[in-house]
Amino acid sequence: MTKQLELSPRLALLAQWVPQGTSLADVGTDHGHLPVWLRLHGRVRSAIASDLRKGPLERAKETGRAYGADGIDYRLGDGLSGIGADEAETIVIAGMGGENIASILAEAPWTADGRHTLLLAPHTRAEELRRFLMEHGYAIRREALVYDRGTIYPVLEAGAGEMTLSLGQLWGGAKLLHDPLGDRYIIEKIIRLQGAVAGLNRSASPEDGKKADRVRDILTALLAMREEWRHANCP
Repeated sequence: MTKQLELSPRLALLAQWVPQGTSLADVGTDHGHLPVWLRLHGRVRSAIASDLRKGPLERAKETGRAYGADGIDYRLGDGLSGIGADEAETIVIAGMGGENIASILAEAPWTADGRHTLLLAPHTRAEELRRFLMEHGYAIRREALVYDRGTIYPVLEAGAGEMTLSLGQLWGGAKLLHDPLGDRYIIEKIIRLQGAVAGLNRSASPEDGKKADRVRDILTALLAMREEWRHANCP
């Protein structure tokens, strides 16, 4: 019996969103599960599996060998620095903080040239990624939440374009109004930010007082987002 490669829920959603027949670059590929799975299922015509560190890249190569996947170019490199604009139509960046994903895109402005689909899955600081996209010529086409190993992760599809996001959308999701996990996602953010405000309120620093005011503005926006979600989804 041929062994099957199973994807985590997060990677499975990313795989579902990869356009059929595209050329792929998976940045921060780690074990290489996504490009290997896509090649095994004939979903992409070619794939680049890239990672900053040798260890993960060797693990990705071993995954490819173990499952007999061909058509994958394994590259050691920092972000998109070693990948040309014409080598990949679809770019996946997952498994790192939103600020790191934004930094990778900032170093590769060709990703906003209108020819590329970006599939992005930040582990943390998704609000920083959404803000970067809004301010640098990208638009979020769709967004979904996935529950994976006890944590809710946002997954975004973006490309060249313009968009304006409210404070609530930056923190609570650009296109999650009808997502089944939207309410829980917003509540978890509210709880964390309430804890942050409580800590800032204990400080005598004027700067911390200003920070607390900014966080309270975010909380107000998220509470409004939650009411909007409940109105759209609750009978």
